[in-house]
Amino acid sequence: MLATHVATMLHHVPAAAAWIVQEGGGAMATDPLGLWHAMGWVAKTVVIILFIMSGWSIGVMIDRWMAYSAARKQSRAFAPAVAGALRDGRIDEAIKVAERNKKSHLAKVVTAGLMEFKAHQDSPGAIPGETIEASKRALERTEAIVHAELKRGLGGLATIGSTAPFVGLFGTVMGILNAFIGINNSKATGLAAVAGGIAEALVTTAIGLLVAIPAVMMFNYLTGRVEAFDVEMDNSSSELIDYFLKKRGDVRR
Repeated sequence: MLATHVATMLHHVPAAAAWIVQEGGGAMATDPLGLWHAMGWVAKTVVIILFIMSGWSIGVMIDRWMAYSAARKQSRAFAPAVAGALRDGRIDEAIKVAERNKKSHLAKVVTAGLMEFKAHQDSPGAIPGETIEASKRALERTEAIVHAELKRGLGGLATIGSTAPFVGLFGTVMGILNAFIGINNSKATGLAAVAGGIAEALVTTAIGLLVAIPAVMMFNYLTGRVEAFDVEMDNSSSELIDYFLKKRGDVRR
């Protein structure tokens, strides 16, 4: 019984294959250029938009990578140099060291705190407690500014990562719609009648995913680095406030 059923299925395989390729009109192009020429104007527009989004995301990735690498490199050189200057009580020298490392996130924060502290120290009528508070506010303001600078472009990267699949999905829907329109116009019944539309749909979906996946991965990675920078800036601000408090205590003695 089973053998008879299998033999019947095998008997119908050639007929099914002939039905699949009927009305095909030749092999469908599989190379990128051939697929591009086979696409409709809507799918081409979607692909162009996705490539623009990809270029934008790659530009943000490169820009942020270079900025973060420079910040990390200069901060490693800045931290021991400014620590030595402050240990010896040379605030002017510490400010000069910070100004030589302008790409360092730590240098930007420390410079603001030191300059505010020095300005209040040099003021004849300055209140000691107000000096610390003013320095603290300057540190907080600069931290917020530096945080915004570090996050520049990451919002666009997140938008691309979340919307690129939907842009590709729009191309998919239009490709399937074109496939059904092709069936209706040609009155064909084989898979070859819808192969072009399905291929068009799959190409736009694949490109959308290829754009979105790296964007999401890099967004998460770069966000993690920004959070690490925030922790470093918070620690530097706290250490600097402790230094100011100690400095004020030494002056009172």
